[in-house]
Amino acid sequence: MDIEEKQADLIDHFVKQASALQGSALGPLVAEATSHPSLFAFSEILTVPSVLQVEGTTNSVYLDMLRLFAHGTWSDYKRISGHLPQLVPEQILKLKQLTVLTLAETNKVLPYDQLMKELDVTNVRELEDFLINECMYAGIVRGKLDQLRRCFEVQFAAGRDLRPGQLGSMIQTLSNWLATSDNLLLSIQEKIKWADSMGELDKKHRKEVEDRVEEVKKSLSLKLHTVSRPTLTSEGMRRSTLNLVE
Repeated sequence: MDIEEKQADLIDHFVKQASALQGSALGPLVAEATSHPSLFAFSEILTVPSVLQVEGTTNSVYLDMLRLFAHGTWSDYKRISGHLPQLVPEQILKLKQLTVLTLAETNKVLPYDQLMKELDVTNVRELEDFLINECMYAGIVRGKLDQLRRCFEVQFAAGRDLRPGQLGSMIQTLSNWLATSDNLLLSIQEKIKWADSMGELDKKHRKEVEDRVEEVKKSLSLKLHTVSRPTLTSEGMRRSTLNLVE
C-alpha cells in the first residue's frame, strides 16, 4: 500500500472517530492523529462539525493543534507553544517532517544551514540522518544529499493541506500554466505544419531534380546513339559507286 492509500484510509478512520466525539473527548483523538507516523493531512478532520464547534470554547486548543499540524511548522509551534499542550516526541517528529514538506513547496534546493535552523538540528550528521531515516524512508520526500554543496536537492515532496487563501493562488497558478501550455501547443502545431510544408517542398524539388536527370539521360542517350551510327566517307561512297557500275 502506497502513502496515498494509507492517507485515505487513516483520514477516513479519524474523520469517523471525530464525528462521534464532542468537546474534551476530542483531545485524545487529536493527540493520536497528530502522532500517527503515517498521517500527514488533517484538513478533512478540521471540517468535521464536532471539531469546528469547539471554536471559542475552552476546548478550542484541540482545533488550534489540528490547524498547526495542517498548515504550520516547527517554528510556528515555538512561537505559540505557550497556548498549546506540550508536544510528545512523536508529535515533534511529525511537525519537523511537515516543516520539510513546507520548505520543499517553494524551493527544490534546501541549504543545510536553513534546514538546521528550521528543525533545531545542531550538526550535519544529525540533519542527514533525519532526512534519510525520517523523511525519505517514510516516503514523504525523495532527493539527493549534496555534502559538497551542503544542500538537499528535492526531487519529490508530498503535498500538505492547503492553507486558507491558498486555493485561489493555486487556481491562478494552474490557469497560468494552462495558458502557457496552450501557447506552447499552438507553437508546436505551427512548427509541425511548417515542417510538413517544407517536406512537401522538398519532395517537389526532389521530383523536379529526378525528372531533370531523366531528361538529361534521355538526351545523352539520343546523342550517343546518333554519334555511334556508321557514316560513309567520300572514299567509301566512290568505292560503292564503282562496285555498282561493275
